[in-house]
Amino acid sequence: MAQTSAIVGELKRQLRSHGLTYQDVAEALDLSEASVKRLFSEKQFSLKRLDQICALMGMEISDVVRKLSPELEVEQLSQEQERELVSDVRLLLVAVCAMNRWQFQEIHQVYDVPETDLIGYLAKLDRMGVLELLPGNRFKLLVSHDFAWQPGGPIQRFFEAEVQQDFLKCRFNHPGELRLFASGMLSAQSNEVVQQKLKRLALEFRHCHEEDLALPLEHRFGVSLLMAMRPWEIEAFDSFRRPEARKDYPPFGR
Repeated sequence: MAQTSAIVGELKRQLRSHGLTYQDVAEALDLSEASVKRLFSEKQFSLKRLDQICALMGMEISDVVRKLSPELEVEQLSQEQERELVSDVRLLLVAVCAMNRWQFQEIHQVYDVPETDLIGYLAKLDRMGVLELLPGNRFKLLVSHDFAWQPGGPIQRFFEAEVQQDFLKCRFNHPGELRLFASGMLSAQSNEVVQQKLKRLALEFRHCHEEDLALPLEHRFGVSLLMAMRPWEIEAFDSFRRPEARKDYPPFGR
């Protein structure tokens, strides 16, 4: 059963990499989309069905099985590679799109990046190990699910300088927008409890992102989640603290 699950999982990944949806599979198999979803959910494939789906991608069943062999995936780029990304915003744009499973034509249609330039950017990302450029301007993403930018590295500094303030210039009062701000006094133990819950929320966000990568681009939209928590007192209040109070009642963590 474990091998069956692995094969079905790889089959789903290959469909995504080829830009195919359950609806495309349904049309090829002359089934309803609901029936195809049930096949993948229950993992009940006959060899004939499996062969038909592989043929839709121009693959053999043996190709899918070979894909199951472990491959080294990129979990982090070097400082130098991150600097190369932020040195060219369009290269960074293409990298982010690729990591979100956009296809070549989707990037070209949405953004003003000439085809020749786009191919060049993908070739750069290929050399960096972010993806593998395939014939027909297709590409296979090589970053792991646990991929993360360098802590305090060029990408994070770019975010702090260029993105953070722009992100917060919003009233957060439209559908799909939410801003929550809570302030209070916590013990060190309660502070740790809340931080662990925030980490679980971030993990849930990541899981939803990975599940939705199977959807067509028109059914997805960019969403950013910013969570922050630190011992802090507004400077206007802190300026009134008595010197002796700073010793007897120091702000948490100082």
